Amino acid sequence: MSFFQAGYEVGRFISLERVIEESKETYYEALYDSSQRWHEGEHDLRPWWNYFLGMLTAAYNEFEGRVGVITSARGAKQQMVLAAFERLPETFTFRDFQRACQGVSYSTLRRALDELRKQKRITRLSRGRDAQRKKI
Repeated sequence: MSFFQAGYEVGRFISLERVIEESKETYYEALYDSSQRWHEGEHDLRPWWNYFLGMLTAAYNEFEGRVGVITSARGAKQQMVLAAFERLPETFTFRDFQRACQGVSYSTLRRALDELRKQKRITRLSRGRDAQRKKI
């Protein structure tokens, strides 16, 4: 079961696995501390629980930094995409847009760019795989 399936909405937008990987020393320390005296039935889960809550807090803080405000699941992805668009430089590529919107599907990003073009907020400067777009 993934974090998202378990109800941690932040997992839709931030890679919790990456957050764990970036703090793996602390992760292993928490596992070690929590498993001491396991065989005697006197282990303490609090070190791991504190690590887990800290990891979730870090993920939500990263998410809040990207979006600006934590929102409900409904419409959150659209808000994240628009906030990421606002942070992009004046000219950008699709790959730049993807990096700014980690966890958002290719088709969702394509629809967002199409909508921005229809709203005359961007124009395409070139075609092809590395096409440049410019904010209007």
